[in-house]
Amino acid sequence: MKAVVARVTEASVEVGGELVGAIGEPGLLVLLGVHHDDTTAHAAKMARKLYGLRVLADEQSCESAGAPLLVVSQFTLYGDTRKGRRPSWTAAARPEHAEPLVNAVVAELRQLGGRVETGRFRAEMKVRSVNDGPFTVLVEV
Repeated sequence: MKAVVARVTEASVEVGGELVGAIGEPGLLVLLGVHHDDTTAHAAKMARKLYGLRVLADEQSCESAGAPLLVVSQFTLYGDTRKGRRPSWTAAARPEHAEPLVNAVVAELRQLGGRVETGRFRAEMKVRSVNDGPFTVLVEV
């Protein structure tokens, strides 16, 4: 499992002109990719890592600051561009495997106490963010 995590002052996701998820205060925008070998154990570990990641102001985490997260599924994180000009998606999980694991990450974040907004799985999404810093990290479990 892999995530691109950006510290943001605000972020939102629209699908077909409808706002489906938004955070209007400092927090994290999480673009989450699922590998075809990932399991629910990976999902739980990713959630704990994201919630405790100390990348907010004054080395705070979402856990310590009570900051929100916007989680957006992003299978393209597993695009392999080493050969040719067209990415290969063979490492990315199939939708029927990925969707329950994305949902498991979100559920675990909420169980930990996180305030979580989401995009819509398999939808054409417009993601907007105001990056803070900018500060962006890659998280892998």
